[in-house]
Amino acid sequence: MNADTTLREAIDRLGKAVEGLEAAADARLEKERDYAEAEAEVQRMGADRARLAQEIDKCEARAERLAEVNREVSRRLVTAMETIRAVLDR
Repeated sequence: MNADTTLREAIDRLGKAVEGLEAAADARLEKERDYAEAEAEVQRMGADRARLAQEIDKCEARAERLAEVNREVSRRLVTAMETIRAVLDR
């Protein structure tokens, strides 16, 4: 019976080792899935960042154009007011 007991113990230990190996493999696969999901999120964030940078560049260019138009309108208004004053002063 000693040999049977030893064999059963060895089989039990082997079964536990296999279960541990399966658990470790499952944990590894789960970590790899998590990593893949995180990598995909980083890729999405990079794409969003690039899109937002382009939008910011467009908005800055538009703001600069509007500022230039504003300066031109202001200059024309000053010229018009000076012309009106000159006409009224005559």
